[in-house]
Amino acid sequence: MKVKVLEIDGRQGAELEAQDAFNEQIREDLIRRAVLSEDSFRLQPQAHSVMAGMQTTASYYGAMNSYRTGRHVGHAMRPREKLGGGIQGKVKRIPSAVKGRRAHPHMIEKTLVEFINTKEYRKALRSAIAATASKEYVGSKHVETEVPIVVSDSIEKISKTKEMMNVLKSLKLLEMVESCKEAKHLKNGRSGRERHYKKSFLLVVSKEDAPAIKAARNIAGSDACAISDIKAGLLAPGGRPGRIVIWSESAFKGIDEELGRIKPPA
Repeated sequence: MKVKVLEIDGRQGAELEAQDAFNEQIREDLIRRAVLSEDSFRLQPQAHSVMAGMQTTASYYGAMNSYRTGRHVGHAMRPREKLGGGIQGKVKRIPSAVKGRRAHPHMIEKTLVEFINTKEYRKALRSAIAATASKEYVGSKHVETEVPIVVSDSIEKISKTKEMMNVLKSLKLLEMVESCKEAKHLKNGRSGRERHYKKSFLLVVSKEDAPAIKAARNIAGSDACAISDIKAGLLAPGGRPGRIVIWSESAFKGIDEELGRIKPPA
């Protein structure tokens, strides 16, 4: 498959041979599994530290020992801090003590992280990349430019969002940007707070950490990353393949090479 390289003003340039990743079979189930695996690493396990309330010099000496027990001096026989000269300090460690451990702490009863094999993850990435070049998944009604969209390396030098907007205008993607500015509002239960949802329609991929990454991130509904930092969640937000991706020429040439080095989150 031949792919035309576009200039930042929309003019057509030379042609490139598509990478092998674009010939991958589109597996929606595999893409969804890779995205869920990435999202599982963002979950925060709700549990306390094993040593919470126990990191102190206090210790319990028993009831029958004569040294430091507090026996016959009117002190409760509890774990107390070790002070100089055999003096007993404050009670520590037990739940009823100040800054002591919890009586019934939260415990992690389930493994929240969903691991995925390296070969399986790389296949999911290739599948998600192939979906970005399919009119069936991208949607021919919304995109007038032929996919995949490859732009010359001059796009990586763009450092201002206004200049990036002009590039999107020349690529006939400005209408999608305008539609993404209108966020959906949804009330969240009895609290009355509103959640805001924005469409994720565009991804800009460069060869390295270029100025264009910051310029593209300021546009509503768009993300940007280097080819080495690409993830399934960026190619298919929410596990739904078919995102519009703008590749720089250098990033497009190095897709197969970089996919061979990418590893799943661990």
